[in-house]
Amino acid sequence: MRALGIIILAAGRGRRMRSSTPKALHLLGGKPLLSYPLRAGAGLGPEKVFVVVGHGADRVRKAFPEIDPPGWVMQRDQRGTGHAVLCARQAVGDFRGDLLILSGDVPFLSQRSLSEMLRAHRSGAHDLTLATATLADPSGYGRVLRDPDGAIAGVVEERDATGAEREIREVNVGLYVASAGFLFPALEELGNDNDQGEYYLPDTVRVAAEKQARLGSLTIDDPRECRGVNNREELAWMEKALQQDINRKWMERGVTLEDPENTYIDADAVIGEDTVIGPNSHLLGRTVVGARCRIDGSAYLTNVRLADEVHLRFSVVLDDCEVEERVSVGPFAHLRPGTVLKRNVHIGNFVEVKNSSVGESTKASHLSYIGDTELGRDSNIGAGTITCNYDGFTKRRTTIGDRVQVGSDTQLVAPVAVGDDAYIGAGSTITRDVPAGSLALSRAPQEHREGWVARFRARNGKQE
Repeated sequence: MRALGIIILAAGRGRRMRSSTPKALHLLGGKPLLSYPLRAGAGLGPEKVFVVVGHGADRVRKAFPEIDPPGWVMQRDQRGTGHAVLCARQAVGDFRGDLLILSGDVPFLSQRSLSEMLRAHRSGAHDLTLATATLADPSGYGRVLRDPDGAIAGVVEERDATGAEREIREVNVGLYVASAGFLFPALEELGNDNDQGEYYLPDTVRVAAEKQARLGSLTIDDPRECRGVNNREELAWMEKALQQDINRKWMERGVTLEDPENTYIDADAVIGEDTVIGPNSHLLGRTVVGARCRIDGSAYLTNVRLADEVHLRFSVVLDDCEVEERVSVGPFAHLRPGTVLKRNVHIGNFVEVKNSSVGESTKASHLSYIGDTELGRDSNIGAGTITCNYDGFTKRRTTIGDRVQVGSDTQLVAPVAVGDDAYIGAGSTITRDVPAGSLALSRAPQEHREGWVARFRARNGKQE
């Protein structure tokens, strides 16, 4: 079988996006647009992958460190798609296989369609094969021109088309397979006598027809696969379409979404069977949710791992943290990066945990901050407890052992350690290590001043 190389065009600025961010890096389903053709193409097992970049090239390269440096091709001057592919000639070198050319802003092209393109190209021994589609509204697409016998004669861009040509509904999808031996000589023959003054890649179809090269085509049945992203409105449409696909997939796999229209799940998120997710929940990045979990709603999860039977109560935020089995979090709680909650932990309302490990069956039920802490099992953190972990220069850690009872309104000033089975009295400020099994107190003596209220009111002119 002939070797396969892939060229992905991702050099455009995307002026209609009105953004300083390169179009290839705009997010769809939580991932850059460029990641979609990269993933679809990778499934074909290519020998070489080349990505043509231009505007914001350094940012694009940084976002995809998995691409080897020889795979990056620079198009310094934006002179059209034909010129972009021609820029890859030196990188392609003496490669003599088939080259699959994709657009970096067409995210819905499936691996199945790409495989069919390759089969059509190779079974017909073609020099060039292009994908076409018939659309009810072909606006914005180049039209496919055919001769009286139905053979493809060329492609005309909409801005250069005549009125009659604009009535054609068969369009160029922007997907090609070409033999390397045909492609680059054909690109050398392109002109730029058009409305944009650019070298159009679709003009290689005309060159192939004129040279009577072996020219083939494949019809893409699903119009969605053909859609590119040119502006924010199109990106929003694709986001909604992708979200519907993702939500439908998880419901088919045994997940209950109480309000699918208002549930947002990124493409790389994973959810276990019999999990129930309430409205306005966001599962972002590489979040993994186990089986039989319950997410009440208005949850915002980013790169989180939830084990089985976790309950997230209403309105919680979790970032880059790990939660083990049968944990309860919330409502109105915040788990920040580096947090690990062991089995059966309860984190209650208005509790924040950051860069801390909380041991099995420990509870922090309300109004507390636990930061940079190692917290043992079967302990209880009273309301209003704070681990004071920052002195203005350095983050320091607190260690709390097993079966510790921390009274309400306690401050633990790091670095400090509390031994197993210790009790800390309410209202204490702990600045020294607490031995295991001891009671720690830090309180000013309580005073009573008889008659003070009457004297105070008299001084201020307030008599009963």
